[in-house]
Amino acid sequence: MGQETVRLARYAAALRYEDLPPEIVERAKECIADTVAAIVCGAALPWSRIVVGYAERTGPGGKSRILGTGGPPVTAPAAALANGALAHAFELDSLTRPGAGVHPGATLLPPALAIAQQQGQGGRALIAAFVAGCEVMVRIGRATGHTNEARGFHAPGNTGPFGGAVAGGHLLGLDAERMANALGIAGSLACGLLEFARAGKGGMVKRLHLGRASEGGVLAASLAADGFTAPDTVLEGPFGFLAVFCREWDVSELTRGLGEHWATTGIALKRYPCHINAHAAVKALSQLQAEHRFTGAEVESIEITGSERMAGLHNIAEPADLMMAQYSVPFCAALALYRDPRNPESFSEGALDDPEIRALCRRVTVRAMPQHGGHAAAATAVTVDLKGGRRLSATVTDGTLTPSDLGDKFARLTRAALGERGAAALFERLLHLEAEAALDWLGAGSGA
Repeated sequence: MGQETVRLARYAAALRYEDLPPEIVERAKECIADTVAAIVCGAALPWSRIVVGYAERTGPGGKSRILGTGGPPVTAPAAALANGALAHAFELDSLTRPGAGVHPGATLLPPALAIAQQQGQGGRALIAAFVAGCEVMVRIGRATGHTNEARGFHAPGNTGPFGGAVAGGHLLGLDAERMANALGIAGSLACGLLEFARAGKGGMVKRLHLGRASEGGVLAASLAADGFTAPDTVLEGPFGFLAVFCREWDVSELTRGLGEHWATTGIALKRYPCHINAHAAVKALSQLQAEHRFTGAEVESIEITGSERMAGLHNIAEPADLMMAQYSVPFCAALALYRDPRNPESFSEGALDDPEIRALCRRVTVRAMPQHGGHAAAATAVTVDLKGGRRLSATVTDGTLTPSDLGDKFARLTRAALGERGAAALFERLLHLEAEAALDWLGAGSGA
């Protein structure tokens, strides 16, 4: 063992598009398309407009685009900051199963696209960089055992700069030594505190964590390309990332299966615009309602049993703002019985002040299942007690999206901005991204 950072850097620097199996290329393209849709959808939100305004003021004169705005090109760091925040603006971006505390779409695509547009590179280069970043970042996330969040850090804000640095460094052609420096720099850019979850307010800052991680990836890769150095033991060292940010960690996870097993296969796409820990419960409730034809008004109470993390961080009966509502399992469960939970508008148009949703939210009990893994994809059990005494139950392991449903999600998130035809055309082009010689069209005019 030892020098895990260097091994990851060597692997990432050497990876080429031609090395990627077809199914890995497809999964990367699906995640890229999903992230573009999340960014376009998020661009119109009030907190997003604040970040976009800042990026446009501070980053004029570049070649990189902020998607969904139709605005002028900006510098790569500014575009990465904005697109990362927009991708996470409404809880719609990707993650992994089993969980590793990473958000591949929101922390890999924004820095990679910003640098690809800056450098005039095409679809194949973007895909290869995305996969290189994913293979490294997911392994770093696995090594944390998700205990960085137990210490109060928002995991994707921690791991994101590493993935962004690798993806950006790949596009800049970094050799192994400079890639290790990029990782070393990224370790000092890890950020994101979970105090919003304890305070019950100020959740807007959660969106910024992934923007800063993306911006940090561009910074780390760009400085390393110019010869800036950093410790090549940043992950495994005694004062490195794992030892400082985590309660427990497993250094062997950093390189387990490297070059043999593709971590990219674990990318999972969200079905609903809420925290992933609510997905299984929402899916179970939607299935029960479709099968038994009851309304939200007929529900006396709901009991949800799942992970300790779900019961500890997401059992929020009185969310104070929309972000906390999306973070609240009781609120998402209640909303699912009154509105279509797949539709972002269901969460945004008066949902927080809906008296029926609020009342049912208070009648949802969330409990931890004994010996339930803290962040793994494991069963969530839901029991619904209806007025009159009838009891219904369902158990769901995974509420995430299947690839066959991605087109529907893409259309839902983008048609308001692009129209039905524009959304369909963009989706088709993204699914054939490897054929694109350049990416300057993405974010320009009708190209999102």
